[in-house]
Amino acid sequence: MNRPETDNSMPLAAPTVDGPLECIWPAGANLGEGTLWSEREQALYWIDILTPRLFRHDPATGAQRTWTFGEEITAIAERATEPGLFVTLRRGFALVDTAAPGDAARSRYLHQPEPERTGNRFNDGKCDARGRFWAGSMDFDCKAPTGALYRYDADGRCTKHDDGFEVTNGPTWSADGRTMYFNNTVLGNLYAYDFDMEAGTVSNRRVWHRFHAPDGLPDGMTTDAAGRLWIAHWGGACVTCHDPVSAAELCRIAVPASHVTDCAFGDADLRTLYITTARNGLTPAQQAAEPLAGGLFKVRIDSPGVPASLFAG
Repeated sequence: MNRPETDNSMPLAAPTVDGPLECIWPAGANLGEGTLWSEREQALYWIDILTPRLFRHDPATGAQRTWTFGEEITAIAERATEPGLFVTLRRGFALVDTAAPGDAARSRYLHQPEPERTGNRFNDGKCDARGRFWAGSMDFDCKAPTGALYRYDADGRCTKHDDGFEVTNGPTWSADGRTMYFNNTVLGNLYAYDFDMEAGTVSNRRVWHRFHAPDGLPDGMTTDAAGRLWIAHWGGACVTCHDPVSAAELCRIAVPASHVTDCAFGDADLRTLYITTARNGLTPAQQAAEPLAGGLFKVRIDSPGVPASLFAG
């Protein structure tokens, strides 16, 4: 079922893939996620939620760095006014010092919004254009509808905006900032909300696109400069690009891993699509058949993405 957004614009052209897909870091991540391009550092950050680890890749030099955590790290953003990263850990919102020596991460919790939901952990998240971090929680077992959607502000306010999700992923926003997209992965539903940028609120949730087998389930996603949505397919071995009005599929990039988890545009021209994958949930036979599962991939696209928004704190 599709519920296209109301818009008078013409359908967008399909993007062109410029060159082959490459695995640039066969890290064997249990649950690769959280792709974030740092314009400030010209480097790509990503994470392995369940191991848990934070990775940094410098494409200019090929240098790689890994930090280890004592609990799940699930989503990341750069800070606008301070060094280091704003992140979600298992129980909520935190800061990470990436300048500290060694490979053991130094993190500090800022807020844990749902201590009563002991079967939950946080999952995906991103900043909106005003520097507020939106993140979803989820059931550890991916079954109970105990996940919620939160907004965390730089002044320390945390607001719950929706509830009742099994597995949350996203969000991303339309080019005009008036629509926020958010996934309930288990149900295969990509939702759209009306987004009030001034107030930082969402309303009018509706199913914008529904995924069916054998396409897998909607996982992490991003928006390019033209406003097209790029969506990773858990269990679908691909990333697809969609028209922001009709939800029509414009492009499909096959990935040699069943569980494709997230994507983000990077490099100086923002024309490289970085893609994360996972080994979690694969049988031993599938792992043998997919030796690059859990790796970080990249592919060049003929049109750019948009810079990642910074956390305002």
